[in-house]
Amino acid sequence: MNNIDAGYAPREVLAIAIDGEEYGIDIGRIQEIRGYDAVTRIANAPGFIKGVINLRGVILPIVDLRVILGVAAPVYDALTVVVVLSIGGQTLGLVVDSVSDVITLAPEQIKPPPGATGALAIDYIVGVGTVDERMLILVDIARLMSSHHMLALDTALAA
Repeated sequence: MNNIDAGYAPREVLAIAIDGEEYGIDIGRIQEIRGYDAVTRIANAPGFIKGVINLRGVILPIVDLRVILGVAAPVYDALTVVVVLSIGGQTLGLVVDSVSDVITLAPEQIKPPPGATGALAIDYIVGVGTVDERMLILVDIARLMSSHHMLALDTALAA
């Protein structure tokens, strides 16, 4: 499935890093970027759900994108950040190794997704953004998180 906006307006993405690879997430989904803080764990939650935090009076679930993608054992250090997202009326925090910048990609800078991408299902890849020598795997974070992960998240929070 190809979701590239060929011939349309440029796309702004937040460049994030996971295990040394760069990914791009639509900037319109992002509410804020925070440093990683300790979370309150939820008993019997799936491994990708790190727990919850209290963000200005709102209980915010924290999920680790590294665990969802299965790319690396999570390491929490000074560069680890939480990207606060709004997806389908739900706000959640997404743990990533780091963020670098916001990149504007013109339609001609977005190539179709490769045929096979390892741990990340092709349905979640919008394309590959290229800027000079840099390549970003463009992820449809809403599609990724609206899959069975959101159901598991809802189940864990209801327990």
